[in-house]
Amino acid sequence: MSDGPFILGLTGSIGMGKSTTAEFFRDAGIPVWDADASVHKLYGTGGAGVRAIEALAPAAIKDGAVDRSVLRRAILRDDGLLQRIEAVVHPLVSANRQDFLKSHLDKPLVVCDIPLLFETKADMWLDGVLVVTASETIQAQRVMEREGMTREVFETILAKQTPDAEKRRRADYLIDTGLGLDHARAEVLSLIERLKGKTDA
Repeated sequence: MSDGPFILGLTGSIGMGKSTTAEFFRDAGIPVWDADASVHKLYGTGGAGVRAIEALAPAAIKDGAVDRSVLRRAILRDDGLLQRIEAVVHPLVSANRQDFLKSHLDKPLVVCDIPLLFETKADMWLDGVLVVTASETIQAQRVMEREGMTREVFETILAKQTPDAEKRRRADYLIDTGLGLDHARAEVLSLIERLKGKTDA
């Protein structure tokens, strides 16, 4: 094992319990880097992503921050806009992640919470990947309870994500959150002990 922490990637399709699982790691004292939170920070007032977005979609900037709903509409109107945005935002997100990793070099384990982990080929640089999963029934029930969610929006999101079956096939570690919160928390704690042992070896 190389110097530094074991870097565990955490991912899962919408409604699979990824955010809850990330909290279990935090509760256990494991540092967690959140890709979505990183983007929110970049898009917030004074964030490094604001100027980059302003150059591509000026109408999406409100009060010095990125208005994500305006940006989404702009992306729907312009086929190539998302690709151009990703080209400027991904390096900023990557730099934020590198800063996080450098600040935790003394830890045996860190977690990178990445919704589009396989889609962005993050599994190439991670030491291992944990996929959270649940049955399709439980997934749909959780998602449809979200405010403003429709079946059409749910299907659109699913279409953009690597299918759950493929995620499970490519995972190094699996946790079924459909078996209850206590089960998922116990699985997280067990995995933490296993992975800490990898850096102690």
